[in-house]
Amino acid sequence: MAEQSTPETSPSDVSLDEAPPKRAASPPEQARSEKGPLGEAVSPEPPQPASKGVVSRRRLLGTAGATGLALGAAGGAAGYAAAPSTDRTALLSSIGADEVMFHGKHQPGITTALQARGHLVAFDLTAGSGRKEAAALLRRWSRTAERLMAGEPTASGDTDVARDAGPSSLTVTFGFGHSFFARAGLEKQRPIALDPLPDFSSDHLDKARSNGDLWVQIGANDSLVAFHALRAIQQDAGRAARVRWQMNGFNRSPGATTHPMTARNLMGQIDGTRNPKPSESDFDQRIFVPDAGDPAWMAGGSYAVVRRIRMLLDNWEKLSVKDQEGVIGRRKSDGAALSGGTETTAMDLEKTDSDGRLVVPINAHARITRPDENGGAAMLRRPFSFHDGIDTDGVPDAGLLFVCWQADPLRGFVPVQRKLDRGDALSTFIRHESSGLFAVPGGAVKGEYVGQKLLEG
Repeated sequence: MAEQSTPETSPSDVSLDEAPPKRAASPPEQARSEKGPLGEAVSPEPPQPASKGVVSRRRLLGTAGATGLALGAAGGAAGYAAAPSTDRTALLSSIGADEVMFHGKHQPGITTALQARGHLVAFDLTAGSGRKEAAALLRRWSRTAERLMAGEPTASGDTDVARDAGPSSLTVTFGFGHSFFARAGLEKQRPIALDPLPDFSSDHLDKARSNGDLWVQIGANDSLVAFHALRAIQQDAGRAARVRWQMNGFNRSPGATTHPMTARNLMGQIDGTRNPKPSESDFDQRIFVPDAGDPAWMAGGSYAVVRRIRMLLDNWEKLSVKDQEGVIGRRKSDGAALSGGTETTAMDLEKTDSDGRLVVPINAHARITRPDENGGAAMLRRPFSFHDGIDTDGVPDAGLLFVCWQADPLRGFVPVQRKLDRGDALSTFIRHESSGLFAVPGGAVKGEYVGQKLLEG
């Protein structure tokens, strides 16, 4: 856990151009300007006159006031019903109405603010499925993601799980694993940066829960919206692909704290202080593949390292707060470095106490993971916590679904993890149980699907 963290039957193949028309976008002056911790604005549309067709989820609920949301009792059970008003329009609460755009230079879910609920799922192509089937699948997935992220039901066979909810900052992100390229006959298009990660001494990897041909990340600020998207993606896979593994995670819900703050992990530590920010001049250089990058189909894309990191919480919680802070190198209360100041004060690596000992221990996690201690290696960490119950020994199966983004994992994740492998004080209290590396192409423009440049190039 590097310190740079925050954060069936086969369905018919319908192109994006055949999707039902959507409402006109909000004019710029009406768009929301609020930004999340990682800097991506979300722009829910203002209420608009109802059409004669189906009313979308985002227009279902009444205006949220001091007493909360209001549903029309008479119409609530009759489909996508509108709240009682003369023009059949309504407003969702701010959390439900927040919308992330599907189309763009980069895929959603990378710089999007941390979401309250997440699902990570990997698929393998089935026997007989190749490039053609993969292209049809990514076309279906992109169409579904676009509709769901806009707060609309799926094009057909919607399960109604999220019928009375808005977009809720839903994001769906797609990536390709190393094994995908051979199965799709695209070996020459496989990026060098997608070479398998090296072995690390701290690894205890379950191969059945690692890697995969295709990877999907789903995030939302409502659990039912996230689950709805997960089921839709799984159903869209049809006969083309089967689930290899799935992991479910969570973060603190928006608005649960008195003011916006860096997230905490299940160890109680503030986790994400030194994450790169989109406002930094070299952010794109560190996180995204340049437009002139190689291969060309990865322009605007990024590489995701995914690790299931078990936290040995029973052992961790036996430590005193002082000892926990020594392991991390930061105060537990506010995330400030042990050398003093606030959470954002630069860490003084040379500061000593009255006995001449380093205030920030030499093996402290925060010291080891600093970019200036790793040749400038940087990655955007965007994790979810997980808790999968209690094992047979009565120990919680809980920890971090580590997801980090970088332009090149050989210059981002790998050098930092190698250094952690050599002497991180935190390694005693965690265990890496699964791993994956995925090439996540740039975003799709209107009328295209994610990965089209690879699959049809």
